[in-house]
Amino acid sequence: MTELATPNVYEALSDEELRARVTALEAEAADIRARRLSLDMARGKPSAEQTALSRPMLDLVSSTTPLEDGGAVVDNYGTPDGLPSARRLAAQILGVSPDNVVVAGSSSLNLMHDLVCRAFTNGVAGQKPFWQQGEVKWLCPSPGYDRHFRVTEDLGITNVAIPLRADGPDMDTVQELVEDDPAVKGIWCVPKYANPTGITYSDEVVRRFAALRPAAPDFRVYWDNAYAVHAFGDTDDRLLNIFDELAQKGAGSLVYEFGSTAKVTFPSSGIAFVAADDHDMAEIRAAFAVERVSAEKFSQLAHARFLKDLDGVRAHMAKHAAVVRPRFELVERKLSEGLGGLGVAEWSHPHGGYFVSFEGRPGSARRTVALMAELGVKLTPAGATWPSGKDPRDTNIRIAPTYPTLDDLAAALDVFVVAVKLVAARLVLEARA
Repeated sequence: MTELATPNVYEALSDEELRARVTALEAEAADIRARRLSLDMARGKPSAEQTALSRPMLDLVSSTTPLEDGGAVVDNYGTPDGLPSARRLAAQILGVSPDNVVVAGSSSLNLMHDLVCRAFTNGVAGQKPFWQQGEVKWLCPSPGYDRHFRVTEDLGITNVAIPLRADGPDMDTVQELVEDDPAVKGIWCVPKYANPTGITYSDEVVRRFAALRPAAPDFRVYWDNAYAVHAFGDTDDRLLNIFDELAQKGAGSLVYEFGSTAKVTFPSSGIAFVAADDHDMAEIRAAFAVERVSAEKFSQLAHARFLKDLDGVRAHMAKHAAVVRPRFELVERKLSEGLGGLGVAEWSHPHGGYFVSFEGRPGSARRTVALMAELGVKLTPAGATWPSGKDPRDTNIRIAPTYPTLDDLAAALDVFVVAVKLVAARLVLEARA
């Protein structure tokens, strides 16, 4: 979303009408401020209803549970790639062979960080470490996931914003930069139900990724398939399997794919996994062998017993969808009723994932988020969805509706509507001054 299609209703008002509208909205804001609200819509966290769905998993590993898994010992060192049952489960979620999966820890972001750091200190595919190569660049489809951007920024890597369109990243720009500039070493991708826009990469976009011929042999696509099973709409978006597309083109050693059960079972207490082709997986195993003797296997055993297989995951996620769907429906209804037709905003309409991406008028996002804080509602900081927190048009706000109760979410959205309208009206009034 770039330019809003509907004319701004406040621009059609006379000066007197506009001042009266601002005064009325300021009175609404004062009434809200007096209520001393304390509501949180800042991060994409599962609600208490969602985490409760996985509590039965806690009963599946006890003092009487046989602590072996396909020949692997659970209560001692060993099996650094993860338990066989956990690798089978992860492989089914990602659509790859268990031979090409490592299950380790609870955070896929941790795995991504480990691999970027490894590239920085030791190199990839026999190339020099990043720190010896001068400026290193990383492509960041934006709006995107702030924690991705912080990983590379923290290492001094130059993050380069790439437009994210309705079908995925602008692949003309991606191809030009990746194939012409050997300083470009990676790209962050959330290919299904992207954070925050909720879009899923089209078949053409996935195929163009698979067809890339990077100028840098150590370039890798960080394919964060965090929402592979997180549909809540009537239909589930279809994402092409990137490894199948690579195989069809006779290509390899291009993609690291990540996933976890953070928003399937328990955030920070799930299982995380990474997949790659044979060559890259050998490097990943060697890198991980330096920092860990074996994975945390009790959690893996519990997850494999609880979820069992992909069908079990889908059945479990259908329960999540029943909790999440009403929240996204509420967002759509509140925004449509409060802001529809005013020409001051547009927003995404995802079928899955955890976010709604909101686009206001240029120069409005930071002021809206600040006003929301004054009125007692915490949002993700404006600009967070762009590298270094710098949204060039100051328009994007990430709405995270899953964590609040429905009543709290309704209250927060009512405040949001007032804040958006007040900021939009003030911007027009200021432009006339």
